[in-house]
Amino acid sequence: MSNTAITYTQYHDERQLASIMDLIDTELSEPYINMTYRYFVHTWPQLTFLAHDHTTAQSQSQSLAQNSALAVGVVVCKQERHKSGLMRGYIAMLSVRTDYRKRGIATKLVRMAIDAMISGGAEEIVLETEVDNSTSIAFYKRLGFMAEKRLYRFYMNGKDAFRLCLPVVEGEDKYG
Repeated sequence: MSNTAITYTQYHDERQLASIMDLIDTELSEPYINMTYRYFVHTWPQLTFLAHDHTTAQSQSQSLAQNSALAVGVVVCKQERHKSGLMRGYIAMLSVRTDYRKRGIATKLVRMAIDAMISGGAEEIVLETEVDNSTSIAFYKRLGFMAEKRLYRFYMNGKDAFRLCLPVVEGEDKYG
């Protein structure tokens, strides 16, 4: 018999880095180096969240439960004061395994990150996404993000990006 449950956790330590790197390298078009990942997760560990699929299978021969967890999603963020003076949260990377999409995992991860950034004093939250990634744009718009500007040849592959922004207004529903 086997049960599946998705759990969500904050980044804990270096042992999780390989899973984070694998998820992002496999699912995103932009290449990152080891130091980029370490910069984010070591400076803002409280702003990195992972989703795991925990499958518990009972061995018929041993009658013992064996637990295994597969990292299926990650969001990596940072937060610092912007030159405008606003405390700015930034969603640097979001990745969910292709076979786990359309289950609300990305939504849950991003909401956890937004809540953590707001708790840390964020006054706005921004990110970039490729202009032709209509799925990503629609996803973030559903969460209340708005296109702020177009960034020409932003990515290493030469593609343009949209900067999306979620203004944080006290007392309003932050998810659109």
